[in-house]
Amino acid sequence: MKLLNVKLAERSYPIYIGQDLLNDSELMCKHITGNKVMLISNDVVSPLYLDKVIATLSSGGKTVDTTILPDGEVHKNLTTLNLIFDELLANKHGRDTSIVALGGGVIGDMAGFAASCYQRGVEFIQIPTTLLSQVDSSVGGKTAVNHPLGKNMIGAFYQPNAVYIDINCLNTLPAKEFAAGMAEVIKYGIIWDKEFYEWLKVNQSLIKTLDPATLISMIETCCAVKADVVSQDEKEHGVRALLNLGHTFGHAIESEQGYGVWLHGEAVAAGTVIAAKTAQLLGHINDDEFDDIKSIFRLFDLPISKPDSMPFEAFIEHMAVDKKVLAGKLRFILPIGIGHAQVITGIENNMLKHAIENH
Repeated sequence: MKLLNVKLAERSYPIYIGQDLLNDSELMCKHITGNKVMLISNDVVSPLYLDKVIATLSSGGKTVDTTILPDGEVHKNLTTLNLIFDELLANKHGRDTSIVALGGGVIGDMAGFAASCYQRGVEFIQIPTTLLSQVDSSVGGKTAVNHPLGKNMIGAFYQPNAVYIDINCLNTLPAKEFAAGMAEVIKYGIIWDKEFYEWLKVNQSLIKTLDPATLISMIETCCAVKADVVSQDEKEHGVRALLNLGHTFGHAIESEQGYGVWLHGEAVAAGTVIAAKTAQLLGHINDDEFDDIKSIFRLFDLPISKPDSMPFEAFIEHMAVDKKVLAGKLRFILPIGIGHAQVITGIENNMLKHAIENH
């Protein structure tokens, strides 16, 4: 098992990465202060892992209630969030309760946001079951729900007590979902670590066949970068913004297509290629680097083009309400070579149009 720490003074917390963590009662209960737990999952994950986690928590002396939500990004909204509050209140959970998120990024985001709000804040634990949530969304304390006018626009920064990453959960993950998670993995290589970027290409086969040692190493590298960045900039006033590579364009795709039509990672992959094309037009990367970025997404079965039916105007409309807009100006995270990125503002619409329509 690997152990990392997100260093945030009194709100620091551990990330455990390994196999069979869901069966380790002592470890799973270590960071739950009270005796009462509300376990949040969805109707896809719960048949696979709910009983196991209930048994593990119960054997550690915890009383466990459950809330099972409908699966999918389309349900990541205030209406579904209220189902969590209904169950917390109906089962008389107090301020000493702990909310445990068992699922992918949608469950983690909603359970975390509920924890931040319920009785003005209760403990919560992340048990991410998808690759995307294991390498990205479960770490760092971003919690939110979507609004029809924008993705993740209603939320809070609220850190978990611990994150338990059991790679055995990836054995039941559909190939399309695994590929979507790889978009966030590739992101870390592009913005932060060229050596890791090259390692991903060399180890493509081992990654795709879910070799345990390779997966643990890959996830550890991603979480170490995320933990370092969050420790420096918890609330995204500076360097943490780099983690949004591809997300401004990607969120526009998700919003325009309808939440859940494109998986988040699929939209981020296409969005990252658009960002790379923008960087190429600005002279920040050369033609070979742009082609290399496209090829690595192809290597892991991810889209490299926007939806055919989505015009430039739709991107502009959605990006205008993106969280990364500051003082009325769009901010874009662009690669500066491979292994580095910068926040760039003031890009002319005609250049954005060219990048969106010709990537």
